[in-house]
Amino acid sequence: MSVETNQELEPWLEMLRSPEVSDRLVAVKTLQHLGDEAALTPLVTALQDESTVVQKLAVTALWELANPAAVPALIGCLASPEQEIREEAQSALGELISPDHLLLLLDALQQEDTNLQFHALVLLRKIHDVQSLPYVLPFFAAESPDLREAAITTLRYLNQVDRCQPALALLQDPLETVRRAAALTLGHLSDAEVVPLLSQALTIDADWQVRRNAAKSLAIHAVSAAIPTLQQALTDEHWQVRKAVAQALQKTPDKQVMPALVRALADEYSDVRREAAIALGNLAHPAAVHPLQQALDDPDRDVCIYAQRAIQKIQNSLNATPNA
Repeated sequence: MSVETNQELEPWLEMLRSPEVSDRLVAVKTLQHLGDEAALTPLVTALQDESTVVQKLAVTALWELANPAAVPALIGCLASPEQEIREEAQSALGELISPDHLLLLLDALQQEDTNLQFHALVLLRKIHDVQSLPYVLPFFAAESPDLREAAITTLRYLNQVDRCQPALALLQDPLETVRRAAALTLGHLSDAEVVPLLSQALTIDADWQVRRNAAKSLAIHAVSAAIPTLQQALTDEHWQVRKAVAQALQKTPDKQVMPALVRALADEYSDVRREAAIALGNLAHPAAVHPLQQALDDPDRDVCIYAQRAIQKIQNSLNATPNA
């Protein structure tokens, strides 16, 4: 730090120690504006200020300094009783956290503070380290649904985890937000029970977002065993579910679903009609050409475009097949 910079900072650092809140507010705002690394330690100290406004401004100032040395202090802010401070610290750490801070986050998970545990679970998604798994698993049974949801979502981001039996039970969680997250996470697991569980959720879960997410995950698995369930769900009462189901059927082309996809070309929602057209194109079956030609008159421009592409795809496939 140069002498000139010292002289520039010193009045504001002195004001940051003033007994008057208004002075400390001016000081922390000025230090934020100056953005000098020499203010890092005083700003960390300001995180403990009696004024929550000063605390939040100090978090913002440290965020803008972007110095990883502030990470331990910012993690402490995740336990603040003030939601605005927690959220500001979460945002700052989202940019500052790195694999070097894994142990700090795992230690935070061991603290008896729900806010701290929740934010630590979220931040672990930035690191992707499978070493986190033993620390995440206990939260699947947490009393707080927010922690259960955060834990099952975090599991999705951990590398090298393709099987996790304890996670499967969360697809039966009493809270729909947890089941929604579980349905998405199960798309990335390969336990033998995953596809049957997702198929069941797609057809019987009371929450349409769970059903939609189950369809999305079945699209990732792309296995023929799910086709009967997907075909059934193509008549779901919610168009978002029908759209996700049609997308899943694009990944598992099967002639037996062609009649259901042709009916979907007349769905009241254009998103569903478009995805059905794509799925029919992937079937590469000549019987799909005629209904697709009728879809060329669809009032939605996108549906017409994708129907034409599907027809072309089928014709290309037939031309490439000898004796077609």
